[in-house]
Amino acid sequence: MGVRKKQMAERIKAEKKQVAFAKLNNCPTSPRKMRIVADLVRGVEVEKALAILRFNPKEASRKLEKLLLSALANWQAKNEDANVEEAALVVKEIRVDSGAMLKRLRPAPQGRAHRIRKRSNHVTLVLGSNNIIES
Repeated sequence: MGVRKKQMAERIKAEKKQVAFAKLNNCPTSPRKMRIVADLVRGVEVEKALAILRFNPKEASRKLEKLLLSALANWQAKNEDANVEEAALVVKEIRVDSGAMLKRLRPAPQGRAHRIRKRSNHVTLVLGSNNIIES
C-alpha cells in the first residue's frame, strides 16, 4: 500500500473515532411529533441537549434523551481515554424517518369504516466533536 493511501486510511480511522451514533427503530410515535423535538437539539452541544430534553414535557423527548445517552455511551466506548467535557461533543445529525404503519379500522356512522393509521418512526442520532485533532 502506498504512503498516500496509508495517510488517508489513518485520517479516516481518526475521523471515525470522533463520531458515534445510535439508532432507535420502530418507535411507536408519529414522525411528525418526533421531528418537533428532534429539531430542538439538532446542532446543539450534548450537555445543553440533555437539559433541553430533560425539561421538555413531550413524550418524544424522553425517548430522544435515552437515545442521546446511548450515543454518548457509544462514543465513550470508542474513546476510553478521552473526556466528554473536553471533547465538546455536538449533535451533528439527527434524522427522523417514518417506520412501519399499523392499519386499523374504526367503525363510523351509517355502516362505514374509517382507516386509522398508527405511525411509527426510526431515529438516527450522530454525535461528533467540534475539536478536530490535526496530526
